[in-house]
Amino acid sequence: MSAGRLLSVLLLLQSRGRLSARELAEELGVSVRTAYRDLERLQAAGVPVYAEPGRGGGYQLVDGYRTRLTGMSEGEARMLFFAGLPGPAADLGLAEEVTAARLKLLAALPAGLREEAARTAAVFHLDAPGWYREPEQTPYLPLFVDAVLTQRVVDVRYRRWRAPQEVRRLLRPYGLVLKSGVWYLVAAAESRISTYRVTQVLDAALGDERFDRPEDFDLGAYWASYLEDFQARRYTGTATIRLSSRGRRRLPDNVPPEVVRAVDSTATAVGDDGWVEAVIPTESTEHACGELLRLGIDVEVVAPAALRQAMADTVGVLARAYGRG
Repeated sequence: MSAGRLLSVLLLLQSRGRLSARELAEELGVSVRTAYRDLERLQAAGVPVYAEPGRGGGYQLVDGYRTRLTGMSEGEARMLFFAGLPGPAADLGLAEEVTAARLKLLAALPAGLREEAARTAAVFHLDAPGWYREPEQTPYLPLFVDAVLTQRVVDVRYRRWRAPQEVRRLLRPYGLVLKSGVWYLVAAAESRISTYRVTQVLDAALGDERFDRPEDFDLGAYWASYLEDFQARRYTGTATIRLSSRGRRRLPDNVPPEVVRAVDSTATAVGDDGWVEAVIPTESTEHACGELLRLGIDVEVVAPAALRQAMADTVGVLARAYGRG
């Protein structure tokens, strides 16, 4: 029997309220029989857990019962300072609340674990935006936080890539996602759930109308599905290219990981000078041309003909521009 698992059962009941033995088993990754045994051990230890019989019943704590955070392990104390890291919290307008919550949690820890958590906070820092780019300005992000938490609709004016570029939407916000330093809003408009880049919001106003967020909506699962669909839609063609050994070394800094993986899995040597030939996924001809030109003389497009011609045309324009002097 794990004492840590018993503490997890106690904290789940404390934070969730009523839970069935099956729900506890699913949360903890154990059998239903083990969940029943853990509940019996908690009761035997004097924890006021009682069962509510009937349909919709389950196990819960007597009203008002709370446990203290004295059961934290050293590793869990370290993890305390990875929750609510300051950059994203400030973006969301929650910096003061996160700081206050961390101080309260810190005060509840025993002295030794308090020192461990403080040491961890001193040696880790999160800087979410990627290199060579300024952090995005997101003036409407705190408004969306309010909308997500209070389940209120938002009237937005949004700029998208296809025509008409400016559209108005009445959104029901379901959640916010931070991806590589970029904030996205996941929201429903009419009967469809879509993803909106927060920096593309031109105007937003919080409405009085409230909505019910679907109980079965899982933000993490939605985002994973969205990314999978995005990748499938993103790459619509392929290209055959040749790379020098230097070009292959420079590849990870200039193209997406999917292209690097494609080169690694399809590369075959051509000659004995280190050049290889590989097949890579591509978006549009224009986009592929721009990406591959970053590699300069270390790449050659073999096919398709349209991409090879686009590379040649661009290089020709550059040659004429620099040849005028």
